[in-house]
Amino acid sequence: MEDDALIAQAEAWLAEDPDPDTREELARLIEDGNHAELTARFAGTLQFGTAGLRGELGAGPLRMNRSVVIRAAAGLAAYLKKQGTPHGNGTAGLVVIGYDARHKSQTFAEDTAAVMTGAGLRAAVLPRPLPTPVLAFAIRHLGAVAGVEVTASHNPPRDNGYKVYLGDGSQIVPPADAEIAAEIAAVASLTTVPRPTTGWDTLDDTVLDAYLARTDAVLSEDSPRTARTVYTAMHGVGKDVLLAAFARAGFPAPDLVTEQADPDPDFPTVAFPNPEEPGAMDLAFAKARETNPDLVIANDPDADRCAAAVQDGGDWRMLRGDEVGALLAAHLVRRGATGTFAESIVSSSLLGRIAEKAGLPYEETLTGFKWIARVDGLRYGYEEALGYCVDPDGVRDKDGITAALLLTELASELKSEDRTLLDLLDDLAVEHGLHATDQLSVRVKDLGLIAAAMRRLREQPPTELAGLRITKTEDLTEGTDKLPPTDGLRYTLDGARVVVRPSGTEPKLKCYLEVVIPVAAKADLPEARTKATALLTAVKQDLSEAAGI
Repeated sequence: MEDDALIAQAEAWLAEDPDPDTREELARLIEDGNHAELTARFAGTLQFGTAGLRGELGAGPLRMNRSVVIRAAAGLAAYLKKQGTPHGNGTAGLVVIGYDARHKSQTFAEDTAAVMTGAGLRAAVLPRPLPTPVLAFAIRHLGAVAGVEVTASHNPPRDNGYKVYLGDGSQIVPPADAEIAAEIAAVASLTTVPRPTTGWDTLDDTVLDAYLARTDAVLSEDSPRTARTVYTAMHGVGKDVLLAAFARAGFPAPDLVTEQADPDPDFPTVAFPNPEEPGAMDLAFAKARETNPDLVIANDPDADRCAAAVQDGGDWRMLRGDEVGALLAAHLVRRGATGTFAESIVSSSLLGRIAEKAGLPYEETLTGFKWIARVDGLRYGYEEALGYCVDPDGVRDKDGITAALLLTELASELKSEDRTLLDLLDDLAVEHGLHATDQLSVRVKDLGLIAAAMRRLREQPPTELAGLRITKTEDLTEGTDKLPPTDGLRYTLDGARVVVRPSGTEPKLKCYLEVVIPVAAKADLPEARTKATALLTAVKQDLSEAAGI
């Protein structure tokens, strides 16, 4: 873009910007003539998709800011009105809005409420920063036509985001995303968007109390409640709700990682506020070495994910998301659960084995709970990125609070038998084969590198990985008989599986690996694990070379 046109575009944006912080930031960039930085902010617009919006905070259409949020809210309101949102009694449809504790989250939530009110809809904002699953619950509980959660989940501190749910309590999927995006694009100017300063409701704790009451349905009435835990909220909003849920259930009060217990939008103790990232659990492990609990539990900052760690030998280790997913499934089967078990295609195939053995329906979906939550007859759904839906009638999304409850119940039951979660994982490996998973994840600054890697794999597809012949290659952009199209590749090998896809929420290329090793007896597990580790390492290396990453 030429300098004059770029400056003119920035000045036009500046003239409408309602936020003094971003106005000052943008005015300084214009005054300095910072072409590179202005181009980075004005070379396009932040794209609204099935994950809503997510991006770095700052001025301009390629950043998260009040101007972008107001446009998004106006587009969503226009879409809802076209869907016929007034209820049968003539009242306008209700939009419930929640937010986390990140920078600008409350402001973005209030802007959304103002836009919805100005558009003739009713708006209600949750009383304070609360876990995302409370918002997902509130949509169904209050009979809302839509919900918005202002959160960037486990992204870095500089980011924020905007997640949209429709009235079924599930995140949006096509074609709703494209239709909302078109309405957003049609907002020519912020001056056309009415934003009254009053007229919406701020909810009290009644909805939160109802959410906590609903957690009773997650646990068995007569189950033991003895497992001791260490808990970290990862500087997010999970602590108070999780402590209340644990107290209600009668579990021992968790020992808190105090340095990470309270909300802090700067996330000072972690490089990335994601339990999966290296170093993020170090403080929790230190606390566990002091207190010797049965289990370590972590939520991500908006508490829709749940991580767990156990003592393994002389120290603590994180359980993989697939391990927790299998443990919860086995626990539900043991309790006599009925209904469909579902997971995303990047998660371990062990869930399918467990469901088949139990005689339960099983479904695979595309990545994301927006798909898992829509499975007919869903009873339990999970994906490897620490997301678990254990009570779909209450929260039709991943929920890190109820998952923590169910996992602690399982740990308590095993403790009463003088067994551990690792003992149950061993049992599952002997019964169904050792399902070992790993991930090759590459974070980039230039998104073109991801496109280049996907193009290379399509143009020069590998025929084997780690000496295992690829028996089937699927380009998921074409869809399958059960899956809609998505940008991804799936390889089936002799005793292994690989899925490659760009992340939908971060600048990452993600490759999901699984190998399955038959196990005749528990005594064979050490050898099987050694073989699986070697195979995964070799698959990762060969795939990296094939993709040029």
